Amino acid sequence: MYGTEVVVTGLGAITPLGADTASTWDALLAGASGLGEGVLPGVVAGTMAVDPATLMPRVTARRLDRSQQAALVAAAEAWSDAGGPEVDPYRLASAIGTGIGGVRTLLNEDDVLEASGVRRVSPRTVPMLMPNAAAALVSIEYGARAGAYTPVSACSSGAEAIALGARLIRAGEADVVIAGGTEAAITPITVAGFVQAKALSRHTAEPASASRPFAADRSGFVLSEGAAVMVLESAEHAAARGARVHAVLAGAGIAADAHHITAPAADGSGQIAAMRKALAQAGLGPERIGHINAHATGTEVGDAAEARAIGEVFGRATVTAPKASLGHLFGAAGAIEALLAVLSVEHGVVPPTRNLDAGVGPDIAHDVVAERRDAPQEAVLTNSFGFGGQNVSLVFTGAASQL
Repeated sequence: MYGTEVVVTGLGAITPLGADTASTWDALLAGASGLGEGVLPGVVAGTMAVDPATLMPRVTARRLDRSQQAALVAAAEAWSDAGGPEVDPYRLASAIGTGIGGVRTLLNEDDVLEASGVRRVSPRTVPMLMPNAAAALVSIEYGARAGAYTPVSACSSGAEAIALGARLIRAGEADVVIAGGTEAAITPITVAGFVQAKALSRHTAEPASASRPFAADRSGFVLSEGAAVMVLESAEHAAARGARVHAVLAGAGIAADAHHITAPAADGSGQIAAMRKALAQAGLGPERIGHINAHATGTEVGDAAEARAIGEVFGRATVTAPKASLGHLFGAAGAIEALLAVLSVEHGVVPPTRNLDAGVGPDIAHDVVAERRDAPQEAVLTNSFGFGGQNVSLVFTGAASQL
């Protein structure tokens, strides 16, 4: 590890498995599924377990896109969990990634325009649809004046926001960063686009069984929605205020395939580079990683490519794939899975991977954890790989001391 140590002092989430961190974690460990019917016939999706609009004042909710509502709900939990840190506003930043921003608002208001004309379109349309609004709203809510950042890098957006938060702290630009990801893009057009690309799961008869990462019979991913946010803090700042530390963000690696807009590089070079960068920054050898939280979406090509890349770095590894329970939260996926990695380190447990009844695919040469496994986790690496060949790996370790 080098530079300022970055610790995680707050966690917040709203997902298909639960309205907060505890309910999401408990449901994941129990092997539950948050998946159900989608917006098109024969398509499965993972909607948030609770409508985020019901968790805030009605007037406030009406002024926000669903993705923004989710971000604020998760941020509120994370900030509270961190103890509401007292911090100089110019030393506090926000970084909330998203894959697409307020697409529901864009589509809804376009329908209003076509049906009823210009005068019926909401004057709040632009701030509700712009991708940077979630980060901006979090910065406004908590007075974060060190910057409001919005990584937009498809499925790696949330993880990239967390990596960016750590960079800001290590660079001395912030003491505390509210970082994570949000997405609410389950709409007919987005789903139809994935259907036409043949990317979605064909196991639709039983929604809970649709998402099957690493399984021999996997056939595609399930689009989900939600948000996850964590409070990152310099170890010095956390110690000064006596904060509880969930884990240490020991390393972050970012790399690009520079290969194809949707397909991963056949040689896994970008994914391998991201993992190795994260390990190097953490100062850890591959043997120190207790398990890998895999990106594993359930596509035939994607899962096999990640498995090969993991094998190149780690050899045969212990892996878990929470998208089997959560579905794919797209821009929020990297954030929620980083949060799960933190909890794995904190509680010493490897979450189970659902839907392996047909066995692990012959192209997946790893120990895929099918049942909850209680074991100390010195360090966990989590992967997030997005369209465009954007790869992010994060390494979390246990708190070195009680701050």
